[in-house]
Amino acid sequence: MELFEKLYDEHENVKVRFVGFVTDHSRYDFGIVYTNMFFGKPLVVCMQTGRSTLLDPQDIENLEHLQQVFRIQDLEQAAHLAEFFEGILPSIPFETQYE
Repeated sequence: MELFEKLYDEHENVKVRFVGFVTDHSRYDFGIVYTNMFFGKPLVVCMQTGRSTLLDPQDIENLEHLQQVFRIQDLEQAAHLAEFFEGILPSIPFETQYE
């Protein structure tokens, strides 16, 4: 008897980008995984903390979300991070993955 029901098991060659930068107050190091999974949203991983999230243009506009996910101290730092992500994340239309 199986202990679990497999939902998916996909293999995919993906593009991964590693980027580090500094602001006046912080240093950031991210790994960004561009995949066709997860509604086409890139998987963004903070290399310093291991915290990760899926981000699309609407998610980037939510500064409180960025602040919470990446444990950023204030909204100004979250705004700088949002500005960075706006320049590198694709603006793709939302497509449902499940029916």
